Order: sequence, then structure tokens, then C-alpha cells
Amino acid sequence: MTTIPAEWRPHKAIWTGWPSAADLWGEDLDPARAEVAAMIRALWDGGKGDKIRVLAHGREAEASAKLALGQAAEVIPGAFGDIWFRDTGPIFDSAGVAHGFQFNGWGGKYQLPHDDEVGARIALLAKADYRRHDFILEGGAIEMDGEGTLLTTRQCLLNPNRNAHWTEEGAEVALKRALGVEKVLWLDEGLLNDHTDGHIDNLARFVAPGKVVCQAPANRDDPNHDVLEEIALELGAMRDAKGRKLEVIRIPSVGLIEDEDGDAIPASHMNFLIGNSTVVVPIYSGSGDDAVNALAPLFPGRKVVGLSSHAILTGGGSFHCITQQEPA
Repeated sequence: MTTIPAEWRPHKAIWTGWPSAADLWGEDLDPARAEVAAMIRALWDGGKGDKIRVLAHGREAEASAKLALGQAAEVIPGAFGDIWFRDTGPIFDSAGVAHGFQFNGWGGKYQLPHDDEVGARIALLAKADYRRHDFILEGGAIEMDGEGTLLTTRQCLLNPNRNAHWTEEGAEVALKRALGVEKVLWLDEGLLNDHTDGHIDNLARFVAPGKVVCQAPANRDDPNHDVLEEIALELGAMRDAKGRKLEVIRIPSVGLIEDEDGDAIPASHMNFLIGNSTVVVPIYSGSGDDAVNALAPLFPGRKVVGLSSHAILTGGGSFHCITQQEPA
């Protein structure tokens, strides 16, 4: 049966976008480009890691990307609204088919021209068959172990701003049919002030079959203290599609990170990306070293590096949000 390979399986390529819209990024455009470039170089790993394919929208962005990235990536002209390819790009299965979904700007919050074309565009560039499904789904809303288990949140998938009439049962039928999964595991809600309505890739990630990592509160003042504790307890009571009780590993959370208005923003070490030779972890605060050190033993044979993602987060996400892997 066709499956979606786990992220730690070998990649043919990783797709990402170059921050291109000055009107969206404002004064964070150049810092965001610098952070994206650092991520790409880490994943490329001097040619020993991943092949990185980067879409750049517009002549200035294309020239900027080529200058910044050199031989670390292939820069391809292509239109998109913004760089959140985890959500707008396709999900590739083990047969090389690119699965596309409806996209409505995270429940109508941020609808930009060309974002609903990204899935088909990447599939064409990848020379992959493209299969578009008739329901709304963002890639960051689901986490799969490659062995039949899918993890998600009710806050996002059952939100009436996505698929208005979905129930748990209806959602599971659609996900199993589209992605070949056997069992769906549900958490309740995500991080405070997360415009994605609780994407799982900010909360909990599979790192091996039967093994999932989530965050522990930084302290009592962590704005997500209660949610993070609840997530760990819920995961600990779950079994995957193979009947294994999940092994739950916790790493330190980011803690309180505020925007310029003093509001808590959904910064998370969980938004890491597993490359062929490198795992890139977003860091924002003094807990970065602790998080990287805690993750390192979970990825034998890979380097685990922490890179700043402050500027990317001003746009709403981090390294996992802006990438989509194409399995080998």
C-alpha cells in the first residue's frame, strides 16, 4: 500500500521558498533571508546532505537567492504568495505521487495570490504525478510516522474555518483515503496565539517508530505551561497503528517570547526539520542549547544544529513550516 514516508527517510530533495515579498516582510525581509540561507546551507552540508530546490518569486528575489546561496541550492523562478510550503506545497508518497489539497489561508486569515498554485507547481517541477484532493488540509497540521500513524489536533482539523462539517470520523475517513494512514491520534489544542489553530508541528513530532518528542514547560510562567503538560499526558496514553505504546521524550520549551506589542508568540523548538545529514532546530532564547542537546541523542548519524529563527517567526512559522521533503 502507498504510504507517506517518515521525514527521517532519505530525501530526493527538499523544497523551500525564498522570502520574496517586501510588502509582507518589511524590515524583516533581509534578516529572514539570512535565516533561510543558514538553514539551506546546514541542510546542504557541503554537498553531503540534501539537494535543496528553492522557489524565488520575482527577478530581485531570484538574484538575491542566487547570490546568497551559491552552489548550496538550485534557485527556480516561481510564483507564490509566501514561503510556507509545508502548508501550501504537496505531500509526496512512496510511489512518487504529489498529493495536493485545498488551501484557504489557515481558515481565511491570510489568503495570498498564487498560494493555491504551489502544490501543482512543485509537482510539475518534480516531474511527479499530481493528485488534488477535495478537502482543506495544511501539511503542518499532520505528523506521520511512515508506519500508518497520523498525529493531529482537533483545534485545527475540526475547526469550522477549514472543513465546516468534519467530525472526527469524517476527518479520519478522508485522511486514511488520501494518505494511506491506518490510525489517527488526536490532541486537543495548540500553542497560545498560533494563527494556524494548533498545527501539530509546533507541538509533537515523531522521531522514530513508536517514539514521539514534545516540549516541557520552561517554567511556571511559560504561557503554554498547561497545554504542554496536557500534551505529554495525552501522548503517553496513546498507541500507534502497530499497537505500540508511544514512548514520549520531552525537551525544554522556548518559554515566553513576545512580539513588539508584548504579546506571546508561538515559538517552538518542535518546528525542526530532519534532513538527510542534518536536523535543523529553530532557537529563540537561552533554552536553545538545552533543546539541541536533548534532541541530539535521538538522531544518531545526523548533526543536530540550532539556528536562529526570530525573523522567520515574524512571518508566522519556522524551518519546518517553510519546507517540504520529496522522498527518494
